[in-house]
Amino acid sequence: MISLTLKGVRDLRFETAREMMVNLINMEAIRHAYLLESDRLMETEKETFAQLMDSRMSDGTLNNSILTLSRLLCKHYNHKVLILIDEYDVPLDKAYQNGYYNEMVNLIRNVFHQGLKINDSMQFAVLTGCLRVAKESIFTGLNNLRVLSITDVRFDEYFGFTDEEVMQMMDYYDRADLFEAAKTWYDGYWFGNVEVYCPWDVINYCDLLRADPEAEPQSYWINTSDNEIIRKLIQKGTKQTQKELEQLINGETIGKEIRQELTYNELDKTIDNIWSVMFTTGYLTQRGKISGNTYRLAIPNLEIRQIFVNQVMEWIQESVRKTPGKLDEFCEAFFRGDPQQAQELFNTWLMRTISIRDTNVQKPKKENFYHGVLLGLLSHRDDWWILSNAESGEGYSDILIEQEELETGIVIEVKYAENDELEKGCTEALEQIERMKYAERLREDGMKTVRKYGIACYKKHCMIVMG
Repeated sequence: MISLTLKGVRDLRFETAREMMVNLINMEAIRHAYLLESDRLMETEKETFAQLMDSRMSDGTLNNSILTLSRLLCKHYNHKVLILIDEYDVPLDKAYQNGYYNEMVNLIRNVFHQGLKINDSMQFAVLTGCLRVAKESIFTGLNNLRVLSITDVRFDEYFGFTDEEVMQMMDYYDRADLFEAAKTWYDGYWFGNVEVYCPWDVINYCDLLRADPEAEPQSYWINTSDNEIIRKLIQKGTKQTQKELEQLINGETIGKEIRQELTYNELDKTIDNIWSVMFTTGYLTQRGKISGNTYRLAIPNLEIRQIFVNQVMEWIQESVRKTPGKLDEFCEAFFRGDPQQAQELFNTWLMRTISIRDTNVQKPKKENFYHGVLLGLLSHRDDWWILSNAESGEGYSDILIEQEELETGIVIEVKYAENDELEKGCTEALEQIERMKYAERLREDGMKTVRKYGIACYKKHCMIVMG
């Protein structure tokens, strides 16, 4: 068997990416170093094999590397070879992002053509990747391809864990009580006709629970992806795109035609192609076919929703930083005791973005999104000491700010105003500040002046009241 994962073939420059490809072949050849002692290979064949372990590999040797290794393994074992290639699209993705796409296409095409097209020593090969790259790019000349996409019903249950399998796993670790939490965070992907969990997430969550039985679910996907595709969607999208993104984050579906065969050169031509890539890479899943290749798309689970929310918050903060003067005015309004100006500026920024209702969050608080946006804006001032969810008085306040030179402190409590009852939300926030004695810590730190703010948010608007 020849097993290769191209996940590590990525760099800013083609030359370095090629070196990584060479190193990958080197390592796989070294794994089969016993061929140098094979009594079934001629000396000239062993010399050819040794070239596969040379880091100075020529283009010709690299192009023929899989073919060469296949033939030598077949002769040694007297049995045709299985070839497994994982993440075949990663080198193309990174090449596209860094400006050497054509060079990488040529390299991958040559290696695949030699190793998969004219290889009579191969029994069969399996290639896996997120994006189903069109044949005109790297699969030119290959035939007898059997494509199994995420909409195909064949083997659909094997692309992830099912409900029954996750229940068995949670029960095995005596944490069946956390099955619903795992389902909310990691389930929701549809492959063919089967709903499945992301295996990587479930395994990591169970592993975490073994060390910390009280651990809450965490996002593991975010460590395996740079989320560039979401940034593109947000930055390049129209007002309609923002509305559709808002629908998705709030648990609704949108109808989109999906193209599962794309070249990377086509990705940025229309925003519709970005929706297709988000579907094929797992940021979105389907909740039923409308007609033809048009599906109802949805965010699969709470983990992926949180990634979307985080990217939206980053986008808001990036857009606000483009007007540093307004950001300074916003921050200063809190210290001057001017809730009206702070409210006007915050509303202006909220109107430019999407509204997010934490309908899928099972925690009692629903203000997490607005809390995060507000914290990011106030962090603009590097001369302030800002604490979030800090212990103070008899509880944990949302935001505490200290300005030592002015001996002034600020307490902020954020509420999500159900049914647009902003005034009620502000009143509840100020009452909580008093009841829980949140200002106590500021006074203990020597703040002589303490300003208290209740902030209520609902969709794209807010109210700020000073107590």
